[in-house]
Amino acid sequence: MEKHILVTGGAGFLGSHLVERLLNEGNYVICLDNYFTGQKRNIMKFLDNPYFEVIRHDVTMPFYIEVDEIFNLACPASPVHYQYNPIKTIKTSVAGAINMLGLAKRIKAKILQASTSEVYGDPEVHPQTESYWGHVNPIGIRSCYDEGKRCAETLFMDYHIQNDVRIKLMRIFNTYGPRMHPNDGRVVSNFIVQALNGKNITVFGDGMQTRSFQYVSDNIEGMIRLMASRDDFLGPVNIGNPNEFTMIELAEMVIKLTKSKSKIVFEPLPADDPMQRKPDITLAKKELGWEPKIQLEEGLTKTIEYFKSIL
Repeated sequence: MEKHILVTGGAGFLGSHLVERLLNEGNYVICLDNYFTGQKRNIMKFLDNPYFEVIRHDVTMPFYIEVDEIFNLACPASPVHYQYNPIKTIKTSVAGAINMLGLAKRIKAKILQASTSEVYGDPEVHPQTESYWGHVNPIGIRSCYDEGKRCAETLFMDYHIQNDVRIKLMRIFNTYGPRMHPNDGRVVSNFIVQALNGKNITVFGDGMQTRSFQYVSDNIEGMIRLMASRDDFLGPVNIGNPNEFTMIELAEMVIKLTKSKSKIVFEPLPADDPMQRKPDITLAKKELGWEPKIQLEEGLTKTIEYFKSIL
C-alpha cells in the first residue's frame, strides 16, 4: 500500500537518494527544501513523476501537511556549509526538529531523525557504540552542527516520552556517493575533485586521522529498515561502514582510481577535528539485519564516474 511520505532536505545529497528509493517503492513523496545546500539538479529527473511533489520551504518555519511518515534530513552536513552560517545551522537542527515533531504529533505520523556521528564529537571511546555520550566542545567551530544535532535527539526523545510521537533516531557516519556537492568541503569530494583537476591533494594534519566511509545506497537501506522497524525500537542506531582508513590511504586510493598525477600535500589540522571515527554496528545488525554491502574501492569508482560527468 502506498504511503504519503515527507522528506525534508529532499533535494540534498542523501535526501535525493532517499526520494528515489521511496518513489521506486511506489510511495507518494513530498520533498521539502530551501536549496541552501540542496540542488534542483538532484531531483530534476523526478519532476515528471506524478507521485512526486517538491515544495520550496525552510524547516525553521512551521509547515502543515497530511502524511504517514516524515524523514527529517534538512540540515547542511559538511563543515564548509554548516560553518558558513552557524546560527542558521543550529536553527535548522533545533527549530526544524520542533516544527517537524509538532507536525508528526498533530497528524500522528512516524518520524525519523537523520542524526550524525558528530554527536560523539572527538571520541575517547573507539569504536563508538550508541551508549557512548560523546566528547563535544560546546563553543567550537563545529558546535553549531554537533550540538544542534544532539539537541534534536533530545527533542525527539522528549516528544516521544511526553506526547507518544513515534520516533526513529539514526546516527549517520561519513557517507559518500553520486550527487555530493563538488564544493562541500568533505574529504571524499575534495580529494576526487582535486585529483580529476590534476591539483595537489590537500591532507590536513599528518594524515593519520581515520574515518569510516559508507556508500550512499548502504545508508539509504539502513534508513528504510529503521523506519520500518518495530515501534518499540527507537534507536539511536549507528549506520556506517566499520572499515577504517587513514586520510593518506584514502588519498592514495583516489589517486590510483583516477590515474591522477596529483601529489599529496599537508596543511594544518582545523580545530576540533576528530582523530578517529568508527561505528560499532552491532545494534544495526541485531535490530535491522543491516550491514554495509559496498566497500570503499567499488564506491569510490562509482563516485569518481559521477564527478567526471559533472565537472
